[in-house]
Amino acid sequence: MEQVVRAFVERFGHRPAVVVRAPGRVNLLGGHTDYNEGYVLPAAVDRAAWVAASPLDRPEVYVMALDLGEEARFPLPVPPPVGGWADYPRGVAWSLMEEGFPLVGMEAVLTSEVPVGAGLSSSAAVEVAFAWTWRVLSGLDIDRTRLALLCQRAENEYVGVRCGVMDQMASVWGRADHALLLDCRTLEVEPVPLPEGVAIVVMDTGVRRELAASEYNRRRQECEEAVRILSRYLPGIRALRDVSPEDFEGVQHHLPEVLRKRARHVVTDNARVLGAVEALKAGDLERMGWAMRRCHESLRDDYEVSSPELDRLAEAAWSFEGCYGARLTGAGFGGCVVALVDADVVGPFQAHVSRTYEQAFGRPPTVYVCRAADGAGTVEG
Repeated sequence: MEQVVRAFVERFGHRPAVVVRAPGRVNLLGGHTDYNEGYVLPAAVDRAAWVAASPLDRPEVYVMALDLGEEARFPLPVPPPVGGWADYPRGVAWSLMEEGFPLVGMEAVLTSEVPVGAGLSSSAAVEVAFAWTWRVLSGLDIDRTRLALLCQRAENEYVGVRCGVMDQMASVWGRADHALLLDCRTLEVEPVPLPEGVAIVVMDTGVRRELAASEYNRRRQECEEAVRILSRYLPGIRALRDVSPEDFEGVQHHLPEVLRKRARHVVTDNARVLGAVEALKAGDLERMGWAMRRCHESLRDDYEVSSPELDRLAEAAWSFEGCYGARLTGAGFGGCVVALVDADVVGPFQAHVSRTYEQAFGRPPTVYVCRAADGAGTVEG
């Protein structure tokens, strides 16, 4: 916090009226279940975007991105997107004003500890940080879930990225030392305690997800087609979330092989998330870890979104005593693996997976050690 406040004072000559923090997130379980109206189990992490800001008496926004050494200025109402980092605060302003919320102008400094492209949702952290800042400065009556939905709209319709709402919901609803069971249909959130002494370790393959966008859209279409076929035999279903593992066993033979594999992953992963929640409530990290491993294997074999790099990291993690479980997280085809690890052995675990990965691919992964953190809020002001 001190860094963003100091930068604000140096740039504008006075202390900010408000300082806001909004965390990134990692999804522990629930792969590609969100757009099937199912269940996911993310956690906000202790890496966050920070905004220090004060109101202006004119309809203008001035933002300095401390990490980039760049500045942006735009009026309110917001003009069309221009590309680049400033479209995130611009998009948030656009989304809020589209909903009829009056916004004050502001001068602000942004900095972020959430690494870009590491699967920790740096964009959602920035969106939520600015939305929360306007919530405070403009005195807006917006609850956390609606704020998350408005941030999602900013990314979908202004920035042009068709993300789900999990990232923003985790950023606003996070709770320290808890994961969050999110029902992607009802948007109900239930904090789920993580046992003491466990670290969340995110391992970045360094492989960017070139195939993710086109294959992501294909997987969505395949799931929708599976629902269309299965609805003949399971009347009333509207998404794969409505199909139980038992029902699926009885009707899966009606699906072509590819659709059967895709649907099997989603149906079983929804069940894994709910089972893992019960395991965490009972303090059973072994069962939780097994669910993470089975999720990865299902994403690899049935959903076919893994890669050699992701598989190697996951296998290295599984082989280490003190790692409870690991799986690819995010869309797949690159990106990251997340693991739950005994906090006492994080150092040796990091050395093991880094050595194993470097031997296979000639470069080490980037490793982030995290804890589950509280969601967005005002830190000062």
